[in-house]
Amino acid sequence: MATLSLLPFWALLYALSIKPQEKTVEGPLAVGAGVYGSCAGCHGANGSGGAGRALYQGEVLKTFPKIEDMLNFVYTGSQPFISANIQTYGDPNREGGAHAPLSYNGNPMPQQGEKYGGGLTDAEILGVVCHERYVIGGADPQSEEWKDEYETWCSPESEIFLGLEGGAVNYDNLAETFAALPKPPARVGTEPRASGK
Repeated sequence: MATLSLLPFWALLYALSIKPQEKTVEGPLAVGAGVYGSCAGCHGANGSGGAGRALYQGEVLKTFPKIEDMLNFVYTGSQPFISANIQTYGDPNREGGAHAPLSYNGNPMPQQGEKYGGGLTDAEILGVVCHERYVIGGADPQSEEWKDEYETWCSPESEIFLGLEGGAVNYDNLAETFAALPKPPARVGTEPRASGK
């Protein structure tokens, strides 16, 4: 009789043991998931757009095939591009052409970098860019096209992310600092610049 009274307890233990474990996200993607809430007001919770451009379904990857160009634009925002008389951002060979800084609903992209008074650190900017590219934009970190970028910039073991997070590097010096990596980064910079420069 005492054994039967323990049956509900054993059933509960069994149910808990077969429950799938939740995947723990760490590194830049975890940081980016937390930061993206402030971006969602313009870009939409799933990246479908609104006051800001759509990021989902690969749109962000079409605009910024190189992560360094996206980091530069998110850091500076669109106003410094206008002030520097840079007419476009993103891939000039993008279907439909590169975007003009105020071309979407006339809304500027806010300045996120600390140099411009933005509220994000360099590590947080990298985190949200990784989140937008791999979670929202659909880049597959296992694919040949995106594997190297993911490992270099967005994996939990990314030396670049760890350097930015610890304050040892910034967007003005990381290309030189990490020049010895197997896939070294291009220049990011904290001044507006044309893509690929």
